[in-house]
Amino acid sequence: MINKRIGAWLLSVSLLLISFGAKAQRAEAMRLNEVLEINVTNMVDDYGNHSAWIELYNSSAGPVNYGGCYITNDKNNPKKYCIPRGDYRTNIQPHQCVVFWADGVGNRGTYHLNFTLDPTKENYIAVYDADGKNLIDEVTIPAGQTSDVSYGRSMDGKGEWGVLPKSTPAANNITNDSNEKIENFKIHDAWGIAITITSMATVFVGLFLLYIIFKQIGRASIKASKRNAQKAAGKAVPVNAGEESGDIFAAIATALYELDDDNHDNEQTVLTIRKVTRNYSPWSSKIYGLREVPKKK
Repeated sequence: MINKRIGAWLLSVSLLLISFGAKAQRAEAMRLNEVLEINVTNMVDDYGNHSAWIELYNSSAGPVNYGGCYITNDKNNPKKYCIPRGDYRTNIQPHQCVVFWADGVGNRGTYHLNFTLDPTKENYIAVYDADGKNLIDEVTIPAGQTSDVSYGRSMDGKGEWGVLPKSTPAANNITNDSNEKIENFKIHDAWGIAITITSMATVFVGLFLLYIIFKQIGRASIKASKRNAQKAAGKAVPVNAGEESGDIFAAIATALYELDDDNHDNEQTVLTIRKVTRNYSPWSSKIYGLREVPKKK
């Protein structure tokens, strides 16, 4: 009996989780996130035009295909613009944004709406499900918006609507443009003295460590060379090898100089020139280069 109850409870939980996950994947997770009515120097569309735009946001934890849903600016006509089905780009990833251009030219592609926004009056914008009856999200933009200043949610997919300090088309409304550590340095070390001392100390410590490392490597190399020389000679090498006094080197240099100087003490300084007489003319010597004419038989 207890096992049946546990099994039924697990089945109920599984069905609840499945239904929750399925609901998260539906287009109901899409939210109106940001709107820019007057686009003068903001983002341009794929035709190079500065048009008003509407941003949608996927608030679910899974991908959502919003193809077949409707976007409208008329409460009496919820099916004013139908997002085409079959476009692979309508499959949006979780917590991502997509921009639709309110340029009134719906035949330019999936993301070009067939209506425009009038900044001189209030603009109603709504998103409906594929049945054209189920309202997913809606917002009314007040009249008198400023050019290149968007109107959106304080937090992506939720929060209150209002004028945003920074326009972020196809991006999250909340952006972190500052570094907390840098800001703290600016507050507590306005003159940069601490960062200068820290940097210099880091450099000097690094140089000192390099000195110690290379010194140890040099000592290890000297010891290794002595061991190799001892093995090659087959006998012990004095501990102070290579550290002889200057007198020894001076004596060796003097002996080498004397040896080199003795080789030149008995050089001949008399040059003898003997004249060679020739008994024939240089022209007559050419006869030695002639070939003998063979005798005819």
